[in-house]
Amino acid sequence: MKTPNILIVEDETDLAEVVRDYLIAAGMTVDMLFEGTDAIATAASGKYDLLVLDLMLPGVDGLTICRELRKTSDLPIIMTTAKVEEIDRLLGLEMGADDYLCKPFSPRELVARVRAVLRRRPSNEIGLPVPDTRLLIDGDKWRATLDGADLDLTRREFSLLAALAARPGRVFSRDQLLSLAFPDDTAVFDRTVDSHIRNLRRKMNAVGEWDPIRSVYGVGYAYEG
Repeated sequence: MKTPNILIVEDETDLAEVVRDYLIAAGMTVDMLFEGTDAIATAASGKYDLLVLDLMLPGVDGLTICRELRKTSDLPIIMTTAKVEEIDRLLGLEMGADDYLCKPFSPRELVARVRAVLRRRPSNEIGLPVPDTRLLIDGDKWRATLDGADLDLTRREFSLLAALAARPGRVFSRDQLLSLAFPDDTAVFDRTVDSHIRNLRRKMNAVGEWDPIRSVYGVGYAYEG
């Protein structure tokens, strides 16, 4: 298995170097670019396993880079931004990034996100373990089991969990989850999502002491199973 190779595109040199050092300490190799002009061609070269991409860059901005890459490449992308409000805009534009992180962030948190995204790669050629699937979702029977035990979910809880688990790692806003999980249910509102998430967490913890749902402050939720 080869060592994961990460490309960082970040115009804040000090931040890029700190992130590089943490990723190297985690057993990865890292290249860096400090502006966006050459980022599309470099990221699309096939050399890299993941791209850490800043939103605001000189030359070519992160949104443009992400949009152009998604036309020809499925390279995993973690996008970073200095404004939490921008994450809402990114989600609304459906840019295709695999995860979003708001500055200032902990380098350890970024390393954890990188590992989580790499584990979801279809191929296990990179040198990270792929965990066993603990959660099974049967859409025909409207049944979800954790470690073989029935979670006994309500219809709305099941719909919400299925929507999240269908795109592991993807950060969804509450509005997006409403549209995906409850498209025809006019009695469900955005803050109702929080209540269902709490119930899901309680039931999964009761069965398997496990919580794969990550809260993203100011944005929504992601499934990290």
